[in-house]
Amino acid sequence: MCGFAAVVADQPVAPSLLLAMQAIQHRGQDQAGLGTFDGRRVHLVKGDGMIDQAVPAAQRASLVGHAGVGHVRYPTAGSVVTSEDAQPFRTRHPGVLLAHNGNVTNTGELTQWLADEGWVVQSGCDAEPILLVFARALMARRPSGHTQADVAEAVRDVFRRVRGAYSVTAVLEVDGQPTLVAFRDPHGIRPGCYGRRADGAWMAASESVALDVLDFEREGELPAGGLLLLRHGAEPILEDLVEPDPRPCVFERIYFARPDSVMDGDRVNRTRWLMGRQLAREWAARSLHADWVIPIPDSSRPAAMAMSEELGIRYREGFIKNRYSGRTFIMPDQTTRDEALRLKLNPIREMFEGQQVLLVDDSIVRGSTMRHIIQHLRRLKPAALHLAIFSPPVAHPCFYGIDMPTRDELLASRYAPGELDGALAAHFDADTVTYLSVDGMRTAAGHTPCDACFTGQYCVPVSAHERGDLEAARRARG
Repeated sequence: MCGFAAVVADQPVAPSLLLAMQAIQHRGQDQAGLGTFDGRRVHLVKGDGMIDQAVPAAQRASLVGHAGVGHVRYPTAGSVVTSEDAQPFRTRHPGVLLAHNGNVTNTGELTQWLADEGWVVQSGCDAEPILLVFARALMARRPSGHTQADVAEAVRDVFRRVRGAYSVTAVLEVDGQPTLVAFRDPHGIRPGCYGRRADGAWMAASESVALDVLDFEREGELPAGGLLLLRHGAEPILEDLVEPDPRPCVFERIYFARPDSVMDGDRVNRTRWLMGRQLAREWAARSLHADWVIPIPDSSRPAAMAMSEELGIRYREGFIKNRYSGRTFIMPDQTTRDEALRLKLNPIREMFEGQQVLLVDDSIVRGSTMRHIIQHLRRLKPAALHLAIFSPPVAHPCFYGIDMPTRDELLASRYAPGELDGALAAHFDADTVTYLSVDGMRTAAGHTPCDACFTGQYCVPVSAHERGDLEAARRARG
């Protein structure tokens, strides 16, 4: 999972992009980068770590230009991650600066095809093959002076050749003007939005919170299967290129996105609230009882509040969260996740001691975090611990940009559906475990999302060879 922000304006954009990147830092903590275009040259600073480490203050003066792209990354592709894999990427022929969010499933095939065409992929990041496919198609049209029609044909070539999930933003000269170019795969799996500011500037970003921090008004979503061209002071140009079949990732709304972000016209906070209400109805059907509802912070708070309201059970905060710990889900290995978890959450004793507690969380992937939490809570001698998850069981790998690509890592895949709740209650030492149903999740989402990690129904087919490559890369990273 990654995050990008891109701006085109009539003033230097690097300071604004640094603020926008901070608003989406939750989407990636391993690498970051910022590139700008001054009308003639591309300037780029990127590296490992969070924004302040990867784009140090001493190098920011070099980032001149009125258009640019910033990116935060945690890797889901590539077996060995180096600073060269950080985004954005650039190519000099033609001059393009590009970043993306998602996961390309046929990277090996693309890398070989590009090599046969004389275009060498030099990193382990799947953004580079997207860039080279795009650049090659532009150069096939003409060596310079590229037009809107050239860009549209290049994006069509990306759609033809690149499989997987990708939201892309790029900066280049089009029709003689610095232009922000954005496009999304035909299923629109990974998020993206755009907006304008009163001074005529435009921004495209992974989440609307990046727009909010800089007073951009959200105009809409990046077009699935289409092309968006943005220029300072001009109206946006939208062009449909292929027939879209929107299937936005539901796990974004469950876990990754900030609750104040707007995705597909709806606030993420509201979606989590609706999932909590639906889960409350399904939990009530089991005739269970609790003294109060307690969320495991932070993503589960809206759902827990909704369950409290629907069930008539008091809501309480039961954990103190260390604000300086990262998101354990996106940490690079299990040892690091376990160590970070010891710092991340500390329970408030009186909220659990002798109480019947309905504990709410967003999802269970590997299960190690939940087991650690409940083992710790058992030392406080609660009367009962009921666990409610406002998503269905994660039983299938994601190949589209979420870091869970190997089936043997997924706890829910080890059990038959009929025995899952009881088996996990025993595994965690919880009194009960209740998941939101798939139908309940889809009802709350209000559309047909990409929910392959829950259902195994992949909207973009992934061959056995591609699965093998992706799983091998994941195992190599640990």
